[in-house]
Amino acid sequence: MHGFAVFLGKELTEIVRTWRMWVVPGIVIFFGITSPIIAEITPGLLSNMAGAEGQGIVIEIPPATTVDAYLQFSNNIMQIALIAVIIGTAGAIAGERRSGTAQLVLTKPVSRTAMVLAKAVSNWLLLFVAGAVGAALCAGVTAVMFDTSLLAEFAAMVALWFLLSSLFVALMLLFSALLGSQAGAAGAGIGAYFVLATLSLWSAAREYSPAGLMGLGDRILMDQPDLSIAWPVVTGVLATLLAVAGAAIVFKRQEL
Repeated sequence: MHGFAVFLGKELTEIVRTWRMWVVPGIVIFFGITSPIIAEITPGLLSNMAGAEGQGIVIEIPPATTVDAYLQFSNNIMQIALIAVIIGTAGAIAGERRSGTAQLVLTKPVSRTAMVLAKAVSNWLLLFVAGAVGAALCAGVTAVMFDTSLLAEFAAMVALWFLLSSLFVALMLLFSALLGSQAGAAGAGIGAYFVLATLSLWSAAREYSPAGLMGLGDRILMDQPDLSIAWPVVTGVLATLLAVAGAAIVFKRQEL
């Protein structure tokens, strides 16, 4: 893979100097700070709304707990942050081809496989840092507002989110190479998101495929019995590697 380190440096520099530095990390950090606050005030808001609509009938809603704060964070990053990842990486290869950057870079000693892998690794690093910072802020605010319990379970949930996000980065590289259109790749990625979300409702898919990653972190936080962790993780890693390899193969066979 000629030129991997050079192209990785180019991608990391581009991340730091452009909007990519702020979108997904900004979303994750925002939810890291606000999720415990939202969890804390939600029961009171619901009680007041229910009392107003029920003409004086008071409905008692249990106060929020640490689990609620972490679940709020999980729900936000599993939905909004993942959609941002999909849209943000939709043009990873198609955009380079359209702008002519791919033609310019590949005239130098940089292989197409190195280019694809560098894009994958740079985005994975961005997600890792964003997830770590957002999770640390969420854990800190939660510790102040609630307590310091469930830190190991919370860390496991964030690690599973990182794996799922990495899978979507790999899928977006594949879609971007296959479709050659940023809009088409984004549409395919959002479609894949909803397919996985739907499959996660089926017990067999939830236990033995990457679809299980969609809600596995929440089930760990809620300490649900009979959790199937190994297969979703293993198949998720394999699917990620296969998608990156597929993107490299497709890109190598295309004319620039």
